[in-house]
Amino acid sequence: MSETVSFKVPSPKGPQPVTVSYARVGRGEPLLLLHGIGHHRQAWDPVVDILATERDVIAVDLPGFGASPGLPEGLAYDLATTTFVFGAFCEALELDRPHVAGNSLGGLLALELGREKLVRSVTALSPAGFWSPAERRYAFGVLLTMRQIARRMPLPLVERLSRSAAGRTMLTSTIYARPGLRAPEAVVAETLALVRATGFDETLRSGTAVQFTEDVPGLPVTVAWGTRDMLLVRRQGVRAKRIIPKARLVRLPGCGHCPMNDDPALVARVILDGSR
Repeated sequence: MSETVSFKVPSPKGPQPVTVSYARVGRGEPLLLLHGIGHHRQAWDPVVDILATERDVIAVDLPGFGASPGLPEGLAYDLATTTFVFGAFCEALELDRPHVAGNSLGGLLALELGREKLVRSVTALSPAGFWSPAERRYAFGVLLTMRQIARRMPLPLVERLSRSAAGRTMLTSTIYARPGLRAPEAVVAETLALVRATGFDETLRSGTAVQFTEDVPGLPVTVAWGTRDMLLVRRQGVRAKRIIPKARLVRLPGCGHCPMNDDPALVARVILDGSR
């Protein structure tokens, strides 16, 4: 069951209201889950029930993605603004420095929240920001192509393709190493989420200047990378370890860019171990 919370964020035009959609389940220490660009909070569905046995899990739709409205005029879709938004989100829900796990863009945000000391631990799955210029151009080109293809496909065609493993592979093999495991209805929903993501273009534009170059001292950090990540190649994990020397670097065998679906048990264990 999704909920929403609204709060004010400062902007050049004065305080602006921001609304975030989220789902909350489980008990234990709070754990915030942040998805990647063009995705939605349901990306975490394969691991939520496992995590909820030990954590108070809050899976969110980033502003301009999923069920969350876009940011109001005057607020940029950049790293600083989004980090501030989630600091305010935690205040609104009275979350005192939750654990955070993020994938891709969400992993970058999770690390930035850690750098700002707004969370108590970070688990970043294939986080953005550790790319070379060529790797970033490649990843952005793939993302733009995925969105263009999704926008041109009639919904009945997406639904028909989702009903076979071969069709799900055609639709989602860029982000999943095992796309046949994804439920048909989930594939349809995330294709629509990519099409309808109002924050996609501005988020991607702001990402052209992003490079994560600072350590995240003083809290546990786990960086995990799928061995079959075709969007952000796994050598970026070695760079992340160089920049965050005390981070635990974990290999996710057989997993793609969104590993939560490819090996839910392994990913849940990595997140729980990283948030002790």
